Amino acid sequence: MSGSDMVIIAIVAVLIVTVFAGVKTVPQGSNWTVERFGRYTRTLKPGLNIITPFVEQIGAKLSMMEQVLDVPTQEVITKDNATVSVDGVAFFQVLDAAKAAYEVQSLETAILNLVMTNIRTVMGSMDLDQLLSHRDEINVRLLSVVDAAAASWGVKANRIEIKDIIPPADLVASMGRQMKAERDKRAAVLEAEGSRQSEILRAEGQKQAQILEAEGRREAAFRDAEARERLAEAEAKATLMVSEAIAKGDLQAINYFVAQKYIEAFKEMASAPNQKVVLIPMEATSIIGSIAGIAEIAKSALAHDRKA
Repeated sequence: MSGSDMVIIAIVAVLIVTVFAGVKTVPQGSNWTVERFGRYTRTLKPGLNIITPFVEQIGAKLSMMEQVLDVPTQEVITKDNATVSVDGVAFFQVLDAAKAAYEVQSLETAILNLVMTNIRTVMGSMDLDQLLSHRDEINVRLLSVVDAAAASWGVKANRIEIKDIIPPADLVASMGRQMKAERDKRAAVLEAEGSRQSEILRAEGQKQAQILEAEGRREAAFRDAEARERLAEAEAKATLMVSEAIAKGDLQAINYFVAQKYIEAFKEMASAPNQKVVLIPMEATSIIGSIAGIAEIAKSALAHDRKA
C-alpha cells in the first residue's frame, strides 16, 4: 500500500469521525445544550441536529418531562410548639433547558432543599389542629412559594403534596382522649336536647288534653243546660195542658198530675245514697185517698161554676 493510499484512508476516517461528531440525535422529551469553547450557544431540540465538530460540544442533557422528587421525612415544630414528622412529594418540569443547566448547580438538590425549607416555614406558622385539617391549604401555599423561587431556574413546579403528617405518640393519645371527650359531650348535649323536646311534647300534650277536657265540660254543661231548659219547657207545657184540662172539667188530669208529683218525690227519696231501706208510711193510703178527695173537690167546684 502506497503512501497516497494511506493518506486517503486517513482523510476518509477523519471525515467519518467528523460526521459522527457533528451529527447529534436528541431523543423525544429531552433538550441538549451546545457549548462553543465552553460557552453556551444554543439548545438542541428532539430529532436530528448538526453541530460544528471539534468546535462545539454538548454541554448538558436535560429531561423536559415532568419529574417526581421524593421529599424525605423531616421534623417540623408548629406554632403551638408541637413536633410532627412530615414527608411529601414534588412534581416539577424544566421549561428552559439553558437556565436549568447554567443558572443553578445540581437542579434536583436545589429544588429538594427549597421544598424542605418552605415546608418548615409554612407548616411552622400554623397550629397543630390547623395543620391536620388544612392539608390542601398547605399544598397551595407551598406550591406558590416554590414555583416563584424556581422560575429563575427555568423550572415550573406543578404540584407539591404532603403525604404524611405524624404527630408524636403521646400527642396522638391526647388527641384521642380529647376526641372521646368531645363525642361524650356531644352525646350528652343530644340526650339533654332529646329530654327537653320530650318534656315540651309531653307538656303540649297535657295542655291539649286539658283544653279538650275543658271544651268537653263546656259542651256537656251547655247540653245539660239545654236539657234542663227543654225539661222545664216540657213541664211548663204539661202544667198548662193539665190546667187547661182542669178548666175544661177533666178530673183525670188533676189526679194524674198529683200522682206524678208524689211518685217523683218518692223516687228521689228512695234513690238517695244514704238510703238503704225505704219505709212506706201508713198514711200512704190516706194520701192516695186524698188524691181522690181532691178530685171530688175539683168536681164540685167545676159543677158549681157551671151552675153559676
